[in-house]
Amino acid sequence: MRTARFTLDPAFTVGEVNPRLFGSFVEHLGRCVYTGIFEPGHPTADDAGLRQDVLDLVRELGVTAIRYPGGNFVSGYKWEDSVGPVEDRPRRLDLAWRSTETNRFGLSEYIDFLKKIGPQAEPMMAVNLGTRGVAEALELQEYANHPSGTALSDLRAEHGDKDPFGIRLWCLGNEMDGPWQTGHKTAEEYGRLAAETARAMRQIDPDLELVACGSSGQSMETFAEWEATVLKETYDLVDHISLHAYYEPHDGDIDSFLASAVDMESFIENVVATCDHIGARLKSKKRINLSFDEWNVWYMAKTEAEVSALDWPEAPRLLEDNYSLTDAVVFGSLLIALLRHADRVTVACLAQLVNVIAPIMTEPGGPAWRQTTFFPFAQASKYGRGEVLDVRVDSPTYETKKYGEADLLHATAVRAEDGSVTVFAVNRSRTESLPLDVALSGLDLTEVVEHSALADADPDARNTLAEPERVVPHQVEGTRLRDGGLAAVLEPLSWNVIRLR
Repeated sequence: MRTARFTLDPAFTVGEVNPRLFGSFVEHLGRCVYTGIFEPGHPTADDAGLRQDVLDLVRELGVTAIRYPGGNFVSGYKWEDSVGPVEDRPRRLDLAWRSTETNRFGLSEYIDFLKKIGPQAEPMMAVNLGTRGVAEALELQEYANHPSGTALSDLRAEHGDKDPFGIRLWCLGNEMDGPWQTGHKTAEEYGRLAAETARAMRQIDPDLELVACGSSGQSMETFAEWEATVLKETYDLVDHISLHAYYEPHDGDIDSFLASAVDMESFIENVVATCDHIGARLKSKKRINLSFDEWNVWYMAKTEAEVSALDWPEAPRLLEDNYSLTDAVVFGSLLIALLRHADRVTVACLAQLVNVIAPIMTEPGGPAWRQTTFFPFAQASKYGRGEVLDVRVDSPTYETKKYGEADLLHATAVRAEDGSVTVFAVNRSRTESLPLDVALSGLDLTEVVEHSALADADPDARNTLAEPERVVPHQVEGTRLRDGGLAAVLEPLSWNVIRLR
């Protein structure tokens, strides 16, 4: 196999990594909340019913901003149902997932969960612009954030939360371009509502950060036109526009699946172009950033049948995809795509956190364990902090049905404040190792700290309740610095983390 190459030089950078790039997502869907993060009576549960085994894994995963409470769920959400004494909270039908919502876990419990994760866990709250509007968003904002002296802030204190929640980052609805969304709207309808809501929320607090709904995917018929229309109404009122993307293999086409990040990078670049076009038309000096607040591998083809078969149960087993080594390599490549665009993608949320297309799985009353996708995220969150270096690969290629010719190597690198550098790299070849040479220019690096790889002889290997550690990263020998560069060999179908100092 021909050697893949690129050069690292601190003079050529992409931008600083915003810690919010390592966010996640908790929705009232399936078992994400109930028997996921929250299970009173579990052997590890604390006094609030939070599973401490899950909390430990969430901290290890390194998530930051956590988006809540949806997702499609939010478009039928009544925030008032989720506050106050638990025994007084109503049970509601959740139209999005044909389930019954008990509201035993609500707004205060969410904030408590974040506090127990640690100071890095920031709330990212979505407001319902599907079945509700400006007035309800303002009421939620007052309840959550106003210090005291008003009906709703005093009600929060009466409910046991004297201190305001301090939520700075707010999503103005969810996937309002999607016909599946309760309260689906045209771009014109949503753009006006989002603008009105943003303007009113800023009257209470002008320093909020607001996310407008972008397209639910690049394949949507209204893609780009939707963003343009919404931003004409909201450009000076919001800070981010959202992107959502999920990937799965179709018709057994694994080669195209492995190149999914080609689509993700195209999606990002096309939204950036649309944002900047509208900014130019409006003669605005402001720059809209991107909130990629739903992304993952998701086997969506089976979801519709799963949901339609439900008869309003509580916390059913839904979307519990069990991820393979192949899925984890694609997942790592998606992380690389986000890092490669860190100058504009300033928020990203892995969907979701526990059980539902998640890196963490649990069994009711039983253990919690790491899926294969846990490891790339945890490593990227730990070592991907700093400045992204501009990586332009010269790589062998392969042919895909969906994306044409694609590079076998997908890579990025991040330089930390102390000058150390971490290279993140994926070898998309399913059969051959990939030699890698990296020229190091202007970087004072003298040592390979480690080369970790996630790879397996069985591309379908998975972590399960019976074998929770079947797939874990291993150390690669022989990676070295020589002649002013880095020399490594990437195993077939592998996610690699190479740390240099």
